[in-house]
Amino acid sequence: MKGHIAKWIGAGIVLGAFFYWQNNGLMLTSMTYRGDVPKAFDGYKILQVADLQNKVFFPKQKALLRKIQKANPDIIVITGDLLDRNRTDVESAMELIRAAVKIAPIYFVSGNHEHQSGQWEILAEAMTQAGVTILENGKSVIARNGETITLLGLADKKVNPYCQQVLHTLLADRESELSILLSHRPELFEMYAEEGVDLVFTGHAHGGQIRLPFMGGLFAPHQGFFPRYTEGMFEKDGTVMVVSRGLGNSTFPLRLFNRPELVAVTLRTERERK
Repeated sequence: MKGHIAKWIGAGIVLGAFFYWQNNGLMLTSMTYRGDVPKAFDGYKILQVADLQNKVFFPKQKALLRKIQKANPDIIVITGDLLDRNRTDVESAMELIRAAVKIAPIYFVSGNHEHQSGQWEILAEAMTQAGVTILENGKSVIARNGETITLLGLADKKVNPYCQQVLHTLLADRESELSILLSHRPELFEMYAEEGVDLVFTGHAHGGQIRLPFMGGLFAPHQGFFPRYTEGMFEKDGTVMVVSRGLGNSTFPLRLFNRPELVAVTLRTERERK
């Protein structure tokens, strides 16, 4: 009898360790975007933070910051849901921001949880004071050695019902060869492609939460069961969309075969494709 109990305890410990690793074992996923990248930006690295949901990776986000530092990005883009509406903690989110902005410039767009939390204005003010560029239906031109790329940002659709018109307006007067959009929602891919964005960073899907072998994610908000856009790169009519699996959890507390990830995308000029 004691032997059986010991086996059950051992199995429980192993299972618990596995679940802990699945939800805390940070990954850095590297991708390459090839297109109309200005020569001055060849090799430029963009690190994406998505869907942290107020999760903490060791005190003061030390594990997360180590990963970001190791990636050595030129800029950091955050595509929403830094906060979680169910356990909103602005100060915890700002611990990451104040440290990460010392590593690289940060550009931010909101997700649905920022607005559902009721703390969006407080967070936005704190981030602005920390030096973050907030791209809520706005754009920012980045210059390097006499050439430029343009970052665009859409506020989350929850508070931005005319987002396609907004995006169309933002793209109407292009100031550089390459347009990069930060937007929370991958399910709007058709819209991004229709408007002719070059590169889009999104999250929101949490990797499908539980990933099934050979099938992918099980469920994503606003995509339902067996969603199409949960991780990786997608291309349509010249538009490339990056979908991060994100970092945290919200209503459903567990990830399975879906470790939290940071995404690093390196820009390369089209001429180097083989």
